[in-house]
Amino acid sequence: MPRTQQAALSAVPAAQQPVWPDPAALRTALAELAVQPHLVSPRECDLLRDQLAFVAGGGAFLLQGGDCAETFAGAASEAVGRKVRLLGQMAEILAERMGLPVVTVGRIAGQYAKPRSWPTESHLGQTLPSYRGDAVNGLAFTPAARTPDPRRLLQAYRTAAGTLAVLRKQDEPASPGDSLLPHPRTSDGGPGGNDFFTSHEALLLPYEEALCRTDPLTGQRYGTSGHLLWIGERTRNLDGAHVRFAAGISNPVGVKLGPAVNPDDVLALVDKLDPQRQPGRLSLIIRMGARKIRDLLPPLVEKVAAEHAPVTWVCDPMHGNTFTAASGHKTRLFDDVFDEVAGFFEVHRTLGTHPGGLHLELTGEAVTECVGGTPAVLMEDLDRRYETACDPRLNADQARELAVAVGGLAARP
Repeated sequence: MPRTQQAALSAVPAAQQPVWPDPAALRTALAELAVQPHLVSPRECDLLRDQLAFVAGGGAFLLQGGDCAETFAGAASEAVGRKVRLLGQMAEILAERMGLPVVTVGRIAGQYAKPRSWPTESHLGQTLPSYRGDAVNGLAFTPAARTPDPRRLLQAYRTAAGTLAVLRKQDEPASPGDSLLPHPRTSDGGPGGNDFFTSHEALLLPYEEALCRTDPLTGQRYGTSGHLLWIGERTRNLDGAHVRFAAGISNPVGVKLGPAVNPDDVLALVDKLDPQRQPGRLSLIIRMGARKIRDLLPPLVEKVAAEHAPVTWVCDPMHGNTFTAASGHKTRLFDDVFDEVAGFFEVHRTLGTHPGGLHLELTGEAVTECVGGTPAVLMEDLDRRYETACDPRLNADQARELAVAVGGLAARP
């Protein structure tokens, strides 16, 4: 990354960044990242943007999902395969029931960092830095594990590269139409085949900046850590470093919007992140909660629609519905998750706009982290297989059940 651009970004406040105790080690790690091959190519990012343009225009649906926080230990090829197969099954269900092609994007090969509500946490009288994802520190509650370590940024890169290698190995098709990662478009340029793209929250800006590359053919700058990069609810400050970073790359980008956002905020973000009004460029990912979405979403959609901004509207029904059970486990009710999606569809149906997609935290494993579904996970089941490194995920049965239910929403009058 050019030093002048680095300096401009570093002068802008960046929220949710770890305190690295060894600045020299951080500089060494970033210098090594800066000379590594890109993880994804500009061409692949452009292909995703083209597919998302069809979603924004009402001609396709987006399914985005994966772990809340990927772990290095969870990147084994078998686990990756189960996650990708689950997303493929969900995409098939949605496509059949909605009568639309589905663009599939994993929260995968990069979701190694998490924003946290508090910089520290305490247990048995000891206070340590909060776990911020495997790219920063370890989950074990010990001083050594919780100390941010810049070498983990290099491990994040290597793990992402390994995950992509697994995806590309699965991409060895029996026939040309069976490929997994991006391949040439159908004749009309729309979604086709079994393309699979990657995404994560662009939280650790030094890591993201070190992996930016300029396309020699176009001169455009891309974040090559993933195809789609999003800004979180905690880092969407219009004048903050995360928005500045996202505005400067040519990838498709997203921004999470919680219940505190107002229509003027949203339009300002649209102007900042998609000033040219390019279809497929910007996804607005709504995380309001089941009890608020029907009241809070309409003014946002009306404001953006009045400006003819071709955004992709996406529902994240997970984060607004989290609560702590009596057992101390963070969890979500399956019925609340579905109800938020139902409210999302109702608002768009009323306003004549397109409910463009889903953004889910899920896993291909038989975990017991969210309550409900069929077979039902009960409150007393939570500690049986509660394996997430951060927030609760839908298990495979719950995710497929949700896909069936959401597909049915498209058939409602």
